[in-house]
Amino acid sequence: MALLPSLLTALVVISYGPGGALGCDLPHSHILVSRKNFVLLGQMRRISSTVCLKDRKDFRFPQDMADGRQFPEAQAASVLHEMLQQIFSLFHTERSSAAWNTTLLDELCTGLLRQLEDLDTCLEQEMGEEESALGTVRPTLALKRYFRGIHLYLKEKKYSDCAWEIVRMEIMRSFSSSANLQERLGMKDGDLESP
Repeated sequence: MALLPSLLTALVVISYGPGGALGCDLPHSHILVSRKNFVLLGQMRRISSTVCLKDRKDFRFPQDMADGRQFPEAQAASVLHEMLQQIFSLFHTERSSAAWNTTLLDELCTGLLRQLEDLDTCLEQEMGEEESALGTVRPTLALKRYFRGIHLYLKEKKYSDCAWEIVRMEIMRSFSSSANLQERLGMKDGDLESP
């Protein structure tokens, strides 16, 4: 439970919020959806991670990308959008519905989709299509490689319950690893309230 504040903080990074660095105002409900998505990820746990120790893997989250210093804020927003899109794609598959409580999974996917729609609107306001496409190639490729590794791991492990639990924990860790990017975008830990 000690991870809750830092992971929640990192999840809200993805959603920004009032006072964030993007030039558009996301609705307050966007922050609430982010918090709910984090809680849902926690509730999705079905088995103890200690049972799955033999299945652990280092997926090599691209830490330099999470720092965000190497690209402008609008491009950082694109990277976060890509991260959300990849998480949505991961959990919005037939195989994932067999692994998780479908009610929780549906709520998570609906929340992620809602966040993506909000970010789409902001990104359209922040940069033109050409700038968006050219400026985020390298960081989004790193994210795509990272998520491709997760997909290959699941396939190799035959989508076992332990494999899905390891992936669920990895997704939560990747949110936490995005804390530096959060600061880069102007949202500070003190800006958040507990859910």
